[in-house]
Amino acid sequence: MTGRSVLITGATSGIGLSAAAQLVEAGWDVWVAGRTMERATRAAAEVGGRALQLDVTDGASIAAAAATVDRLDALVNNAGIQPDFGVGLLDAGPDLFRQSYETNVFGVVAVTNALLPALRRSASPRIVNVSSGTASFGWSTGPNPQFDYEAAANNGGRFAVYRSSKAALNALTLYYAQALASEGFLVSALAPGARRTHLNPGMQGVGLNAARGGDPAEGAAGIVALLDLPADGPTGVLFSYDGTVAPW
Repeated sequence: MTGRSVLITGATSGIGLSAAAQLVEAGWDVWVAGRTMERATRAAAEVGGRALQLDVTDGASIAAAAATVDRLDALVNNAGIQPDFGVGLLDAGPDLFRQSYETNVFGVVAVTNALLPALRRSASPRIVNVSSGTASFGWSTGPNPQFDYEAAANNGGRFAVYRSSKAALNALTLYYAQALASEGFLVSALAPGARRTHLNPGMQGVGLNAARGGDPAEGAAGIVALLDLPADGPTGVLFSYDGTVAPW
């Protein structure tokens, strides 16, 4: 590796793949991580990165990835799922919550902790957790026009499984920032905006949701901007993709 190095989980499609492409173009050495080596290899070849098999819900996979990657300047925890699409809170059982938290919360903790030794070898380590604006308590308690449709649906329980897991991720972002501040880490959460990705199947077709879905590359640009923050930049902050600070 010759440039700054970054590992992106869930980098085989959507925002993760777009971020990998933008970072390679900017001169970064990019580990393109995917749940299967086949998918990771295909995506890495597409953007010019390095393929890495990494399933954030599998301890052996995480350990193998940590043994492969000796040094990192940045980690982007992008892998995420939304298993409650079309299921309201009042119909969501505990298993759906466990499924979401296994990837969106526990996976982030497992991957981050496993890769801390590699990140500590950097002079300016960065961690970016890809969250969601729908997890913001400030925006969700409004009035906020961009989330009025969330509050009106299912008695306010629309996507509560996914949104609560991302709210937990926001809290983890703050706690990691506090725990690692003395070591020079900058830890940020990003609200990438509603994007046309596999996470949001309703935005890939037609109709209102599809019209609301934006280009994944725009959300990915927010990741790139956070990785380029100066060493004395903010930490423990939730940013919107446009660079503005979002309320927790």
